[in-house]
Amino acid sequence: MGAVLEVLANFIFPPHCPVCQAYVPQRGGWCQDCLTVTLRPHRLPLDPAMLSALDAAWALGSYHGTLRGLIHRLKYQRQRSVLPAMQTLLTAASPWLSQEIVPCAMAVPVPLYAAKERERGFNQAELIFQEWLLKNGWQWRRALQRRRATLPQYGLAAEARAQNMRGAFLAAADAAVQGSDVLLVDDILTTGSTLFAGALALRAAGARSVRALVLASDRQ
Repeated sequence: MGAVLEVLANFIFPPHCPVCQAYVPQRGGWCQDCLTVTLRPHRLPLDPAMLSALDAAWALGSYHGTLRGLIHRLKYQRQRSVLPAMQTLLTAASPWLSQEIVPCAMAVPVPLYAAKERERGFNQAELIFQEWLLKNGWQWRRALQRRRATLPQYGLAAEARAQNMRGAFLAAADAAVQGSDVLLVDDILTTGSTLFAGALALRAAGARSVRALVLASDRQ
């Protein structure tokens, strides 16, 4: 029945590439040209201070243009309809990711403050990455908590962002990260303040290593 409904939905609302709006065979698909331009998985440069907590970080593409628009539609307009396109990116990047990122035992999402998550209705890091990581054999654990409300990072200068996130996270009571290699996931990495603060909390709880994966970054 589900397949029939999908065919009917595709007939009434034909699926389109999220960039150029060209017709694509299935929902969440991209035309090949736009996928090639958008999907640029790469290891991110980290300064020495960040490397004191984060062992490495990767992004699937640039936080400009298409990915920025998709992320904003999800986070601020609550349009879950963009998730299939994001999942397609992860699937297309799978061969590269499996070679670049040595599997960890545990994947951990960067948490929102509880009140913020209730307001938004979801944690975008979970919606983007959880399904794909579970399918690929990772453990998924909410091992971090955001201990206080923070200002939106958008629009803050680098030092203000770092101050805003300082001490914002702590390990959950049942985190059980002692001696574990952890992959910390979030939607974006710009200055890196959020991921750095999360990595510090995981290290303090005994994580052996912490690496990060984001959908998009403005670091090249």
